[in-house]
Amino acid sequence: MTKAEKVAFTISTLQELYPEIPIPLDHKDPYTLLIAVLLSAQSTDVRVNKITPLLFAKADNPYDMVKLSVEEIRAIIRPVGLSPMKSKGIYGLSKMLVEKYNGIVPKELALLEEFPAVGHKTASVVVSQAFGIPAFPVDTHIHRLMYRWGFTTGKNVVQTEKDAKRLFPLEIWNDLHLQIIWYGREYSPARGWDLEKDTITKTIGRKKVLDAYFKNKKTRK
Repeated sequence: MTKAEKVAFTISTLQELYPEIPIPLDHKDPYTLLIAVLLSAQSTDVRVNKITPLLFAKADNPYDMVKLSVEEIRAIIRPVGLSPMKSKGIYGLSKMLVEKYNGIVPKELALLEEFPAVGHKTASVVVSQAFGIPAFPVDTHIHRLMYRWGFTTGKNVVQTEKDAKRLFPLEIWNDLHLQIIWYGREYSPARGWDLEKDTITKTIGRKKVLDAYFKNKKTRK
């Protein structure tokens, strides 16, 4: 298969598996999505979805959030991990939204990246999922699969994002990044990986990755 054929196969397989694509983090507007994505760093979406209703019951907008102290926010979000940094980030970005943007989350990637605790990936998720602006946020699943599929060298997420944007049509970025995340969780996880269930990697996978998989399988027998 040529690179173009591998890309086409990947897109068609993902569209067949995920014609409807749920957004993993529960939210009701750009602000609650921004907070949920910030909380999801080095945590799981399941854990975040259990905590956000407790936080949003007290404050689901920046004006109410700044009425809480950093300590109060931290007490609520502690189970998601990294609570000292995240609580300061939530309070700081809410304060900035109130003071600079009348409480409205901006749509521009560069402006979002200026907020406390908001990195490129978080900003990319918000512009794509809240505003429908094409972006390609790279999480651990996408980084792993893009390497397994031979679409990137896998050196770092910056390179992986560049390669993804170069290979895939802009108009499907927002759907595709979510489809790859769901696929990675269901069929191509980091641990407990069963290649027989992983159609895409089995068909187009990087030779080095497939060789290592079969070698490990042989060793385990």
